[in-house]
Amino acid sequence: MITEAGFLRLWGRRDVLRFLGLELDSQRAELRGIDGVVIRMRPRSLQILKLLAANAGQVVSKQELMEAAWPGVHVGEDSLFQSIRELRAALGDEQRQIIKLVSGRGYLFAAAVSDGANTDARREERHLASGLDVGQEPVPAEHRFGMRRRTALLALAGLGVSGLSAAMWLPRLIKGSPVVVAVSPMAAADDPLTARMAAGVTRELTDGLAKIETIRVMDLSAAIGAVDYTVSSELEKSETAWNLRARMTEPATGAVKWTMSLAIDRTENDEQLQRTRLTAGMGHPLALRINALLKSGNGSADGLPTGRAKAAIDQAMVSINQTTLERFHAAQAMLENELADDAGNVDLQVALAAFQLRGIQMAWFPAAEREPAESRIGAIMERALRARPDYIPVLEAQCRFLSATNSFVESLVVCERVLALDPWDGIVLYLMGLSQLFLGRFDDALATFEQADLFDTPQVSRWLWAVGAGWTCLLMARAEDALPWLNRSIAITPASGRTHLLLAAAYQQLGRTADARAAVMKALELRPGSTARNAPPPTRNTSPVYLKAMERLVSLMVAAGLPET
Repeated sequence: MITEAGFLRLWGRRDVLRFLGLELDSQRAELRGIDGVVIRMRPRSLQILKLLAANAGQVVSKQELMEAAWPGVHVGEDSLFQSIRELRAALGDEQRQIIKLVSGRGYLFAAAVSDGANTDARREERHLASGLDVGQEPVPAEHRFGMRRRTALLALAGLGVSGLSAAMWLPRLIKGSPVVVAVSPMAAADDPLTARMAAGVTRELTDGLAKIETIRVMDLSAAIGAVDYTVSSELEKSETAWNLRARMTEPATGAVKWTMSLAIDRTENDEQLQRTRLTAGMGHPLALRINALLKSGNGSADGLPTGRAKAAIDQAMVSINQTTLERFHAAQAMLENELADDAGNVDLQVALAAFQLRGIQMAWFPAAEREPAESRIGAIMERALRARPDYIPVLEAQCRFLSATNSFVESLVVCERVLALDPWDGIVLYLMGLSQLFLGRFDDALATFEQADLFDTPQVSRWLWAVGAGWTCLLMARAEDALPWLNRSIAITPASGRTHLLLAAAYQQLGRTADARAAVMKALELRPGSTARNAPPPTRNTSPVYLKAMERLVSLMVAAGLPET
């Protein structure tokens, strides 16, 4: 238990803690980086950082962290997980070497921390000797590039990335003023439950939007000329669902720039989960919409594809689900023709890259064409990233491309960039979880898949994080925990052969051999020709920890009837 004395171990003498070239100022409630620039984060995340840094080298339990950040309020671990992820992004801690998860216990802050009381004199001497102005802290080399950019540099340095220019992987600093958004209190009925839910969603949505570096949230009482967009919403309660309607308007013109409606199941007696899903279900499309208005650059006043480009993209996305080779080639040719006529259209570039990547994943390209296809996709993505480095569809496609081509560390960097622009993106959380899984970081992967499940955005993809969580549980030898996830995934999307193979491994580990054999037979029906050699994903760049755990799973599948060759 962290006592009050322990918490004040460093804070008692000074209001500033220093670590990693940063200053954590308790009096001003801010974290400062290079040249005194404030690194913006939510107050609750800052409170967690204060507790961790004040107890550096000691494990602080999850419960203690939640009590410090949310005193007197019951919250789930997903709220803590979001704050820890925010802190790691701010500290450039992609490798989890600064804020370490101690499984089953809590988190440990591993960086050296000092207070200002014993270092001010030495610091002044160093400044005088070096010619720096007093008050200007020398910064270690690894912190000179800014916090988010350093994250990418460290990841790239660890892999020795070559080929494409490293610049295309680096998150670029946002130039220009952020868009100013005002969030109105959510309208709701007078009953206490609905009013409480509406207030909670408004608060969490505002907190989430405030984290996005391209958005500045302003009080609704601000002058109309100071606000770019106003978000308003209404919440209603039925017997089985929460029904939410929202819109975003432009005060200067009165134009409606975005609308949405959402229904969230309320039959499960978990108010926190319902509030989280309402917030994410509203926040995700809102963040995408604002990003499109700011970053698409395709000539549309609404920031959306128009005309022939939109028609080609819509037709291709319909065809992508028709898995015949002829339809695949026809849709691909249609996108290529449109792009030839409009080479600078970023939305067409992203659609073609995503479509060809889908072709690789579905084995629609012959084996000899896979590598050239990957090179073409990489070239398309390089052009798109140069043109629109902060456009969410571009970053999502890049995250998916890197994950599919086993560039897992780089994928994590890009995924973090997407979450800095849309913290509720479930697809990107799923891709991040996959990369963590292949890197052998199973605890992190499971937490990420669980976070995606809490957000449930978009709902059509919920089978993905369910299978991801089940797969991770199996790799951790927790077959009993894996079963509900895998069965839920199959109930949503029953045509995935790989999910049935994972289910077979879970049943086999639990001694339910008849169920295991039935699951293998179903998998072979869905994926004829599957064997122990071709069923597992590619192993390039994967961790030895993952490889060893996956070898055990494959042996369980073979014992259940999967052919070895």
